[in-house]
Amino acid sequence: MNFANESPYGQAVYDTLLKEDPAGELLPSLATEWSYDDTNTVLTLTLRDDVKFTDGTAFNADAAAQNLTRFRDGTSPNKSFLASLGSATAIDETTVELTLTQPDPALLHYLTQNAGMQGSPAAFGAADAKTNPVGSGPYILDTDKTVVGTSYEFTANPDYWDKDSVHYDNLSLKVYADTTSMLNAVKGGQINGAKLTDNTNNAEVEAAGYTLNPFELDWTGLILFDRAGTLNPALSDVKVRQALNYAIDGPAMLTAVGEGLGTPTTQIFPTSSAAYDESLDDRYAYDPDEAKKLLAEAGYADGLTLDMPSTSLGNPAVFTLIEQQLKDVGITVNYTDTGTNFIADILAPKYGVTWMQLQQDNDWALINFELTPNASFNPTKYQDPTVDALVATIGTSTGDEADAALKELNAYIVEQAWFAPWYRVESNYATDANTNVETQVGNAYPYLWNFTPAS
Repeated sequence: MNFANESPYGQAVYDTLLKEDPAGELLPSLATEWSYDDTNTVLTLTLRDDVKFTDGTAFNADAAAQNLTRFRDGTSPNKSFLASLGSATAIDETTVELTLTQPDPALLHYLTQNAGMQGSPAAFGAADAKTNPVGSGPYILDTDKTVVGTSYEFTANPDYWDKDSVHYDNLSLKVYADTTSMLNAVKGGQINGAKLTDNTNNAEVEAAGYTLNPFELDWTGLILFDRAGTLNPALSDVKVRQALNYAIDGPAMLTAVGEGLGTPTTQIFPTSSAAYDESLDDRYAYDPDEAKKLLAEAGYADGLTLDMPSTSLGNPAVFTLIEQQLKDVGITVNYTDTGTNFIADILAPKYGVTWMQLQQDNDWALINFELTPNASFNPTKYQDPTVDALVATIGTSTGDEADAALKELNAYIVEQAWFAPWYRVESNYATDANTNVETQVGNAYPYLWNFTPAS
């Protein structure tokens, strides 16, 4: 099971052990209390005793332990969320104990997402498990009215334990194969809400009577993978990497490519993070003369050449502007059109530098997605002892100590120019006049219970 844009499908049927409010603060759900031991490697959850799955099976600690272990050992694209889970044990009917192989500061957050979703153990392995899900959530899938791949129809669970969070009697989740078909549905007033794929059609959406609910989830810019200079020796010099930051006009990119919808930045941590430092949003203000100076100091006064990937799946203006602005400081870009292999090729890795747009996750998730030696978006496995030490502190501490290490980590990778971000991308969720919604920090789609009728 995926999450992000697909989160409402899971949230309709399955409760999670914990929830988050729109600002990302933890809330009780199936678990009412939670606490770690002194080593932060044993998490104890106290569970509700009044919940049943829609097949009549009681939810208890044994069910929770089975679900957690099953997710860890399963095939979900997000199974790494529970990579640190050594064991899940039912202590009694309402107490489950999670023993970790190492501290994981993101675990509580993951338990609010698909890693924490709870299905009926009686339905595990059922022949129709993929088309007839059984949870304890606010809705029940109406299999007779559902057309797989097109429209998923749900009715309210009459026995749901948290009725105050259910705002509709029926729920219909429509699948649109492309932007045009979704835009036509909006213009025709056929849907109450839609996550817009980009900002190209914002004016048309508003003209159709919809409200845009903006949020910033991603950052976009360059990833400077080859910090050790394995593919291109020049990139091992921090001055070259800093020059790449100075050479690109982030605000101009935001205007030209992002239609002005977003916030210029040169850091990858979001504003919701303890690592965030407002002063780092303009650490590398556009300065081509400074870029040339740094290149000269690094021994590249006569310029250098970078091999970079391009793809028709991205905005062609991005690649043109990168090429033009880097040429202005003496850097020649040789593009290879990777087509549909763009992600596979950059993670191979075949290139030392690439354009990319990445989500700004929860701190520990972001660290393990972009910074650590085994992070997905650190395919060169680059390792830095300063980063290693700060990550270790963040992973084993809490409160002020962890926050201080996060700020130091952010400042360090900005100064070392591991990335060259341009801006945080504004996304929008559109709602009609009958619908209100609160967007969710850290997720591409608002959480289901935060949709409410306008009147």
